[in-house]
Amino acid sequence: MSAGGRTRSGFVAVAGRPNVGKSTLTNAIVGAKVAIVSDKPQTTRRAIRGVATGADWQLVLVDLPGVQRPRDALTERMQRRVERELADADGCLFVLNAEQGVGPGDRFIAALLTGSPVPVVVAVNKVDRCDRARTAAALQAAADLPLPGEVEVFPVSARTSSGMRPLLDHLVSLLPPGPFYFEAGQWSDQDESMRVAELVREQVLARTREEMPHAVEVQVESMQEARPGLVRIEAVVLVETESQKAIVIGARGQMVKGIGMAARKAIELELGVQVHLELRVRVRRHWRADERMLDRLGIE
Repeated sequence: MSAGGRTRSGFVAVAGRPNVGKSTLTNAIVGAKVAIVSDKPQTTRRAIRGVATGADWQLVLVDLPGVQRPRDALTERMQRRVERELADADGCLFVLNAEQGVGPGDRFIAALLTGSPVPVVVAVNKVDRCDRARTAAALQAAADLPLPGEVEVFPVSARTSSGMRPLLDHLVSLLPPGPFYFEAGQWSDQDESMRVAELVREQVLARTREEMPHAVEVQVESMQEARPGLVRIEAVVLVETESQKAIVIGARGQMVKGIGMAARKAIELELGVQVHLELRVRVRRHWRADERMLDRLGIE
């Protein structure tokens, strides 16, 4: 708490096209693993809130799904969630990829943000992978985007934490006076079963081919304490076709076994207890267009 007893708090929406490093950046600011990280596009589907708390401030980061033109019920819901969260935010952090430079997808998002009623801050991520010339070109291209107001541009590397402190300080400066929304020490608003499902999905994405990210979802069907210090979890990996099911299961079941082992370790680290994880793979055709299924999966 500050000397005057006043605190600042607010919400900052993290926007950007798929696979620019939004999830890694959110995790770096919060200091804990809030959003799953993958090199596959469209990893984030839900607007995940990560909470960073200082002595007299609290910053709630909303890690938005990668903005893109809607093409099915899933991406339509993702896009609607993006628009709602931006409307309710106190600021917007627009993330670009220094390696790839500014492209049509970034300009599409910049156009969406043109009428933003809140300040827009730009983070040019992955500068650790670029030389000085490429970094300078990416920063200039970011500065040239037609964004509203006086836009600050920050070169950062979420992976190495380079440049993160000045970015965080600037985001905190945007926060209005107000009470904390979450208890100190709480770093996410996701419930336990949702975090477990996302950790399993992260391992599926890490081990499968390019066509899988859009077609895979994970649903935790049960999560019970078998005995003190041991949690039994039953989860289902949902895919859309038999061929995708075969990919996830793998030859002699080796793929799903590897997914399960890696996910179990990540979940044990997350929950702080021993975990027994049972994974099944189920075909649910066209689940991305099934509104009731999307409701059950908690994708708003």
